[in-house]
Amino acid sequence: MWRHASRPREGWQQTVTQQGLVFPTTTRPDGSVVDYWHESAWYELTMAEVEHLEAATEELWALCVDAAGWMAAHLTDERLGLPPGSLAYVRESVRRGDPALHARFDLAYGGDGSVKMLEVNGDTPTGLVETGVVQWRWVEDVLPGSDQWNSLHDRLVARWRALSWSGALDGPEVHFLYDLGEGPSYDDGELEMTVHYLVDTAVQAGLRAMAHPIAELGWDAEARRFVDVHGRPVRNAYKLYPWEDMLGEEFGRLLREGAEAQPVRWLEPAWKVLLSTKALLPVLWERNPGHPLLLPAYFDAPGDLTAWVAKPLHGREGDNVRIHLADGSETRMPGAYGQEGFVYQEYVELPVHDGNHVVLGSWVVDGEAAGMIVRESDGLVTDYYSRVVPHAISDAVSPDAAQVQSWLADRGPAPRVPVLPD
Repeated sequence: MWRHASRPREGWQQTVTQQGLVFPTTTRPDGSVVDYWHESAWYELTMAEVEHLEAATEELWALCVDAAGWMAAHLTDERLGLPPGSLAYVRESVRRGDPALHARFDLAYGGDGSVKMLEVNGDTPTGLVETGVVQWRWVEDVLPGSDQWNSLHDRLVARWRALSWSGALDGPEVHFLYDLGEGPSYDDGELEMTVHYLVDTAVQAGLRAMAHPIAELGWDAEARRFVDVHGRPVRNAYKLYPWEDMLGEEFGRLLREGAEAQPVRWLEPAWKVLLSTKALLPVLWERNPGHPLLLPAYFDAPGDLTAWVAKPLHGREGDNVRIHLADGSETRMPGAYGQEGFVYQEYVELPVHDGNHVVLGSWVVDGEAAGMIVRESDGLVTDYYSRVVPHAISDAVSPDAAQVQSWLADRGPAPRVPVLPD
């Protein structure tokens, strides 16, 4: 993989904003403004590299699904920092085989071709607009005719269509719920933007969709059902809101206690809380010791690791991460996480291109690799101020519609949902 300098398109901020990316820049606490969408550079990959990353992504997905089944059967609410009764609710989701939509792995892709899983966001992944729309439009404008590892949009539409046709959804209407945030927690519209993009993919699949903040979700006590902002029953719901937060709130209690007369069909399903928590990392290592795609990881203490990263179980965006290097130096990130406990993962040096620390975000839709997003940061931690940089495949041409449909139909044997062990 190579990094190249590039001349930004004239009016690029207006262009990407019109394409749905509502925050092309980020304002730092000191008031300085930096690019969030950064097209002064791009990354070149070969098709062989993409195929290598695709295979690694789908193998990691299979390991995560296996680990989730084991976690649901063997771990406790206390171990995961969840309210009592949470795992009982999660186990029912596993037993039903509740279908999922998507996930995003964060990978360190070394210059020697090594791939290491840093973590996976299986519950509330963001970056969809950047991956599925903005970087694809960039390659069409800047490198016309070139290919990109990016079937995300087509796979999302196909996934919604499959969920509808298979009967996994209760009717053709889906509510899309998101955390609007307010005050210091306002995210510049990231979650609202992401949800409205997913609304578009669902509508393209023939579904009816409505989106509103999850805070406006209501409870009809007489009918024992959740209702939307207009009082309409919610039958299917995509929520961009963490399960670990939902389960600890008043409405989460209703879920844990089985208060619904007819349960909502959630996307992501409740078992995805197991792919949201960093507790997944030591479980993966314990079940697959020495696996070349994984890093050693442990609960509660770093064990024999000399360079490690402490990650809060429920942490996001690098908050409260602590990096301890072999020379004793440490980097600590601020944040509000950590009361729920930590895991310790071996530190791996991120590849550095022209002074930028690079993490690859590798997407999965229904268990199949679906594309990549590149994020750069100035320091060791990929945080709120990282930059998204587009990429292209140098030895492939843009596929035609027939080729895309062939890829969508070429379904592999990847596991879709976890299974409780006997």
